[in-house]
Amino acid sequence: MRTSASPSPAKKSAAKPAAEVASKPAAKPAKSARPVTLAIDIGGSGLKAMLVDSAGKPISDRKRFDTPETPTPKTILGELDKLAALLPGFDRVSAGFPGVIKRGVVYTAVNLHPDWVNFRLQAELEKRWKKPARVANDAAVQGYGAIKGSGVELVLTLGTGLGSSLFTSGRLCAGLELGHHPWKKKTYEDYIGRRGLDRYGKKRWNKYVKEAIEQTALTFNWDHLYIGGGNTKKIEFELPKNASIVSNEEGILGGVALWKDETLSH
Repeated sequence: MRTSASPSPAKKSAAKPAAEVASKPAAKPAKSARPVTLAIDIGGSGLKAMLVDSAGKPISDRKRFDTPETPTPKTILGELDKLAALLPGFDRVSAGFPGVIKRGVVYTAVNLHPDWVNFRLQAELEKRWKKPARVANDAAVQGYGAIKGSGVELVLTLGTGLGSSLFTSGRLCAGLELGHHPWKKKTYEDYIGRRGLDRYGKKRWNKYVKEAIEQTALTFNWDHLYIGGGNTKKIEFELPKNASIVSNEEGILGGVALWKDETLSH
């Protein structure tokens, strides 16, 4: 696991509302939905948020802003403030972040900005919005929304980078950052993250994704593999019977499950 400052990221498009963002705030949730969670997904290309009721069901439209061109804590938190203003009436916050998170502190942020390293994200969200918050790796949050809670379950997300999370009997094994693990001559992320797709093209990228699936099966002996992220739509081969694609929405809906894992409370 890397704990040193991350390299400067590639340039991104300027922050602006996407089509999903309404021009006015959502209506406040009914009392029967309590506690209402503001579920946030911080990504290398987009910032997404939704209100979710106590049963983990969405009770608002999903809102989205582009990730700022320079994705520092200051710029991203500024955009998150705008998203929160569009989704009033929440009781608590869950956030997925693209890097290693321990006890609410960011350890790595390779696809964002070096200023995130050692940033106390969970404490900052609680301070800004005066609500309790829990923060975890984005692939872990997506996993919480997808897993069955039985056996060994691995989650991989194919997006700007490669996200990963591992669960045993429904419990998260925190700290896994498979994307930066050496593989072939580089790392998994170099081959099957977005830069791998851009460099090698879709045909070779598919070959590498298939090989990565086979390698993770040998490494982790998973009972089921869940694959998420925006680039899943580019997969052109048949997945193993014990592997499935999950929607991006799972990355937000899994936020409620963070409140069921007491290991994240401190």
